Amino acid sequence: MRIALVNPVSRRSEGYHTVGSFIPQLGLQVLANRVPAQHQVELIDEVFGTKKTIEMLTTRGYDFVGVTSYTSGATRAYEIADACREKGIKTIMGGPHASACPDEAGKHFDSVIVGECDEQWPDIIGDAESNRLQARYQGRWPDLEATGLGAGKQNFIALNGKYDVSALQTSRGCPVGCEYCSVTEFNGANIRRRRIPDIIEEWNRTPKPFIFVVDDNFFGVGPKHAAWAKELLRALIKYGKKRLWFSQTTLNMGEDDEGLQLAYKAGCRGMLIGFETFNAETLKDYHKGINRNNLSRYKEMVDGFHRAGISVFGGFIIGADQDTPQTVADTSLAAVQLGIDIVQVTNLTPLPGTKMYDRYLAEGRLVATNYPEDWERYTFTETVYRPKNMTARELDEAIYELRWAASRENWVIKRAIRTLLHTRSLTTALFVHGMNQGWKRMAKVQAPRDQSRFGFTPPASERFRKVQNSFNMHFKTLAPQF
Repeated sequence: MRIALVNPVSRRSEGYHTVGSFIPQLGLQVLANRVPAQHQVELIDEVFGTKKTIEMLTTRGYDFVGVTSYTSGATRAYEIADACREKGIKTIMGGPHASACPDEAGKHFDSVIVGECDEQWPDIIGDAESNRLQARYQGRWPDLEATGLGAGKQNFIALNGKYDVSALQTSRGCPVGCEYCSVTEFNGANIRRRRIPDIIEEWNRTPKPFIFVVDDNFFGVGPKHAAWAKELLRALIKYGKKRLWFSQTTLNMGEDDEGLQLAYKAGCRGMLIGFETFNAETLKDYHKGINRNNLSRYKEMVDGFHRAGISVFGGFIIGADQDTPQTVADTSLAAVQLGIDIVQVTNLTPLPGTKMYDRYLAEGRLVATNYPEDWERYTFTETVYRPKNMTARELDEAIYELRWAASRENWVIKRAIRTLLHTRSLTTALFVHGMNQGWKRMAKVQAPRDQSRFGFTPPASERFRKVQNSFNMHFKTLAPQF
């Protein structure tokens, strides 16, 4: 059979999330690696654009089309499936959204996979080949160490574009269970590790010098997890090719000096940490226990990363029940004062498959419910529910102010210089410069859309001046250290 694997994106925010680095969709790489050798498999990734997807799928002689999708891409996924089925091409959908809404997905696709399907994928392809494709497949959480599953097809190149970096995974699952996150539901609460020799082998054959290690929680949350992560880092130092890389972790890694030093020596130049908020009650509502217990130590933790030479990519979410429009400016300024190198502020978005979605649905607070069309609005750049202390428009306007300032202020090189002073690492500063440059480009893409939507440019209000200060404050915070 000739098989196509597709990663659809929301056209509503097309170009916003993808104007920085082009990162492979690792799930499709993993499935491509599991396709039996007698079949041909190709990739179409809409991070490179949406215009030619359906034409390619319906004219290149494909027999079977597999689609994975986050919620924001589900509307587009259904459109792709409908076009394929009109041409008699068999279709299947998996991923987080299909797992959360399998009945909905089943209205458009011949088959739906719920959960991880690495183990079943060769059998599913066999069913498609013999016209025995089932309407529903229930995935499992495989023991990655015992089975050796999880490796991606690192030379898997998209038909419609070129990736800038490689993607690789060392583990799956997260025990934190944040209320707004579907990872624990989709991948399980236990962190399942791959075999270290397998990771090293894949690491050494990645085609790019920079890797995004896509683990949701690289360092884990306890001594056992930390010990395994450090074992991996030592192996990378000893046997791995020299690569620079970036991953995601929890705040507690900031107090493990040994782990941080090993990570830097192994090539790590940045870690994304979900700080989410500076409000203790919000952290309680989000079920972010580690953050809540260490709220007073945020600065200490950030400094720990910097001492090791590693930058901090801080993720913040605005829209909790305690938040107001002023929270956007306050959070951005506080993050910069904390010394965070890359600051990401997004709209709180209750996704299907999360506790938050179920709660907001039960409370009647969701406003974007014209499904499946409204799934395209679940992009983290628009408020799709009713906040408690402001309107949805007020929150969107406040974040618009932040993006508008980010697209205009001269802050990127200054932030990189500050990182250099904090970390004493030129490669880390260059990583931060590249990430923030991409962030600014994304802001430039989205700001005109916001301006058209809201009909104004941000005023010179006290709130907006605080937003501007968050981009212009770079060196004042260095006084206590230097």
